[in-house]
Amino acid sequence: MYSIGTISARTGVKVPTIRYYEEIGLMPAAGRSSGNQRRYDGRGLDRLHFISHARGLGLSLEAIRHLLELSDKGRDCADAHQIAARHLSDIRARIARLQKLEAELERLSHSCDHAPGAPCGLIEALGDHGQCLGDH
Repeated sequence: MYSIGTISARTGVKVPTIRYYEEIGLMPAAGRSSGNQRRYDGRGLDRLHFISHARGLGLSLEAIRHLLELSDKGRDCADAHQIAARHLSDIRARIARLQKLEAELERLSHSCDHAPGAPCGLIEALGDHGQCLGDH
């Protein structure tokens, strides 16, 4: 059996976050010792590792909940693959948006000649969305 501090140290998940996961039902309520301390078994530790890894990959708590339900019920992995595919699509869309932002900010930063005492072209461009090439 593991204390909440032990599973926190082993997973890198902070104690308040573990309590929150219990509160929202991602982690089952831990058993209690005679001193009323939370006690987790190996399954609880494994589940927290799963949640932590999934969060590290950027999955939402709702997606993680669904994946845990699929795992708990021993369902076919097609649903899990659909969740991963949707998340991958979202990541690719975010990357594309970030690349557009990167290019636009780089272009705007070059709109300034850095001349001492001259108006800053970058600040002027940031104040006038009309100078941008696209929507962002």
